[in-house]
Amino acid sequence: MTISEPYVLIAMPELITERFPNIFMVNYHLATISFAPGTRVYGEKLVREGEKEYRIWDLHRSKLAAAIHKGLTEMPIKPGAKVLYLGASTGTTPSHVSDIVGAEGEVYCVEFFQRSMRELIAVCEKRENMLPIMGDARQPQEYSDGIGKVDVIYQDVAQPDQADIFIKNSKLPEKRRLGHDCHKVAEHRRYKAAEKSV
Repeated sequence: MTISEPYVLIAMPELITERFPNIFMVNYHLATISFAPGTRVYGEKLVREGEKEYRIWDLHRSKLAAAIHKGLTEMPIKPGAKVLYLGASTGTTPSHVSDIVGAEGEVYCVEFFQRSMRELIAVCEKRENMLPIMGDARQPQEYSDGIGKVDVIYQDVAQPDQADIFIKNSKLPEKRRLGHDCHKVAEHRRYKAAEKSV
């Protein structure tokens, strides 16, 4: 649920550096500039510097944040990008993706579980660039008509067939192009290779 609370920190300008477009280090923590100022998504700290509000991005609750922290060298999610987010859950990482893409971008959040979808909808209500989609990522033809071409597909689906799910979503005819295969696919390949070696 999105909560409105007072700011907890004030940042000094010299302690803010940009890692990627719209992704910053603030007081030595990874952060994004809030697309919905004054609201929290998962209890994250809010930091003010002048007119800007930053949301501290919890590395322990987001694989994307952890990848950036560990030295990700290329970030395909950029301001203005259209992102298909598979496995959006309750909206923790998608909300930071919403911050990154900004007003000119869009985040299509596909989630299968009703309980997660309820919380995701509450997040999307505060963020005009996020669209919740109740659907099965294994069946992209069921939701693809309302999406069109996207720049990036980000997948956070922990399933044995996650590589196949990703491929299905990237192959819909002329609808989208593959922007990034996410580290989950690499994880799956390592897992399969380890299975074969046992």
